[in-house]
Amino acid sequence: MPKAAPATAAPARAKAPALPEEVSGPLDIAIADLDVGARTWSHLTLDQRARLLDRIRASVAAVAEEWADVASTSKGIEPGHPLRGEEWLSGPYATLVALDSYRSTLAALAKGESPLKGVKTDAAPGDRVRAHVFPLTPVDGMLLSGYTGEVWFEPGVTDAEARRGAGLAQLTPTEAGGVGLVLGAGNVTSIPVLDVMYELLAHNRVAILKVNPTQDALVPVYERALAPLIEPGFLRIVRGGGDVGGYLAEHRGIAHVHITGAAPTFDAIVWGPPTGSGAAATARRRREDRPKLKKPITAELGGVSPIIVVPGEWSDADLAFQAEHVATMRLYNSGHNCIAGQVVLLSAEWPQREAFLDALRTALDAAPARPVWYPRSDAKLAAAASDYPAAERCGDGTRMLVEVEAGGDATALETTEYFAPVLGVVALPGNGQEFLDGAVAHANDRLVGTLGANVIIDPLTQAALGDGFEQAMADLRYGTVSINSWTAFGFLTPTLPWGGFPGATLQNVESGIGVVHNGLLLDRIERSVTRGPFRPFPRSAAPRALGASKGRSFSVLPKPPWFVTSRTGAAVSEGFTRFRMDGNYAKLAATLVQAFRA
Repeated sequence: MPKAAPATAAPARAKAPALPEEVSGPLDIAIADLDVGARTWSHLTLDQRARLLDRIRASVAAVAEEWADVASTSKGIEPGHPLRGEEWLSGPYATLVALDSYRSTLAALAKGESPLKGVKTDAAPGDRVRAHVFPLTPVDGMLLSGYTGEVWFEPGVTDAEARRGAGLAQLTPTEAGGVGLVLGAGNVTSIPVLDVMYELLAHNRVAILKVNPTQDALVPVYERALAPLIEPGFLRIVRGGGDVGGYLAEHRGIAHVHITGAAPTFDAIVWGPPTGSGAAATARRRREDRPKLKKPITAELGGVSPIIVVPGEWSDADLAFQAEHVATMRLYNSGHNCIAGQVVLLSAEWPQREAFLDALRTALDAAPARPVWYPRSDAKLAAAASDYPAAERCGDGTRMLVEVEAGGDATALETTEYFAPVLGVVALPGNGQEFLDGAVAHANDRLVGTLGANVIIDPLTQAALGDGFEQAMADLRYGTVSINSWTAFGFLTPTLPWGGFPGATLQNVESGIGVVHNGLLLDRIERSVTRGPFRPFPRSAAPRALGASKGRSFSVLPKPPWFVTSRTGAAVSEGFTRFRMDGNYAKLAATLVQAFRA
């Protein structure tokens, strides 16, 4: 772990890129303040850090409504829109549950206990230990009935090693990690905050957060929400474009860089500009493996996420529900998610293939209209239309469904992260285990990125595959594998690590290096696995739904509030967040009534 640089009145500036004095001066001062804050942090006890998290929690709760409102409005989602609940869930809700998780971890460490104390562990395929980290409380089990989350450790890690290593930098709290730069994401509003918290708790690094320009409107909200970190010098928040990010990344006062974004941006930071006058020098550095960036960097990047639909015998209600599930994976946040599902892998031999595609078209058409708001999305949609002129336009015309028959050219679809509402369907041969193994190999070998993979399978088919299904899940080389539960659930669950599959390098960064979230501060982790109900309530209670899976598919949720087709999703998402804020069970009862009207 890097040590903090010696404190100075103004850390030496980076040589490049140059910025005007009126811009660079305040940045230098901010880093100088943080250099002092890094030493202050190293003197706080675990109990003091836990109390600081309590203060942050209170300040986040105080601005939660404004946070959700500003975020929704900035994305063109006006008051009364049925999808405003997305900004409650992916903003203040995600932040509050993460703070609670870190608070519990610090409390355990302060008592000399492992954060994994009381957490069930067992064996996963391939000489792996897994920890069952969700739900850990009755409230989690009630709000997200039927959903579970596991952390799989690297092969060979023992249960004792996993428990002993839990805590990361909080096992050595007096070792200062210096000043880190967090280059904030532009699409999901909790990401910058969660990245700052992980720097602080996993690495003992204070942070300067450069907010993406798409989230400039939220800076006043962030400043009030994170005031308990700003006041003692543990955080500074700055605005700016790529020139400011480049200046900060190369600043001698910065010990580490973390970015949430896209691989081309990562490459530009590490190696230099890919085009223009510096392109030749960039290419030479890559050939010689001499990065332009002379400090460590971690990253959470995107990719092309698969949705593997395992053929089975589904009812009409199953087809409709899972089609809405797939539509949600693509249309949530208008498709501007690094974890948005992009390629559906379907069996060409599934008798219900056409029925499922018809249901999918219906779901894409029926989801509420919304702006395609992220910068350059029009160009991404135009590129997809150029790549696939026969693509269907769904809904208001901004949603594209691309079918690639067996033997067709899916290269563009599988290697371009469109970051827009473009959903592809690729046909693969086989049924049962043959199809599943082929789909896993296809996802691993043909799709760009390793961030998350989705698998949809009915409980009877899963039971019939038995150990073969679990081995296939182990073979998927993705940082989060979600079974009947979109990978965004993994993002929202604070006890699960979030990041690309291990093994990425500066030369081939794939979906990133390192992880974030990871509320139990676990070490030597390989992936997260989430599982959810194939059928919602009340169909989840039918004997057919349970099958031989021994209840794994049971849920009392009629429809998850994050489904873009949920009629009450906005009210339920807000209600869940307010319950996390105040713990008012009477108000929660009213929210649960709304959930049953979804």
